Amino acid sequence: MATHKDAIKRNNQNIRRRAANRHYRSMMRNQIKKVRAAVQSGNKEDASAELQKAISVIQRVAAKGVIHRNQAARRCSRLNTAVKGM
Repeated sequence: MATHKDAIKRNNQNIRRRAANRHYRSMMRNQIKKVRAAVQSGNKEDASAELQKAISVIQRVAAKGVIHRNQAARRCSRLNTAVKGM
């Protein structure tokens, strides 16, 4: 356990960042699930609307540094391919 003042502060910062990152990552995953569900249901309009929301969330999460920008691009590309393949 941290005993020095700066180590305690660093530990607290890491805890706060981890909580924020978990929030953003789960928000992104939930939005991706909505797109996949819309693709499964076959509703093209709903899927394209959810895709736009998902791309926005994914890019926001990448801008915050929660995921790598290449991972964000890959996720967006795969979702876009799934919607266009309907």
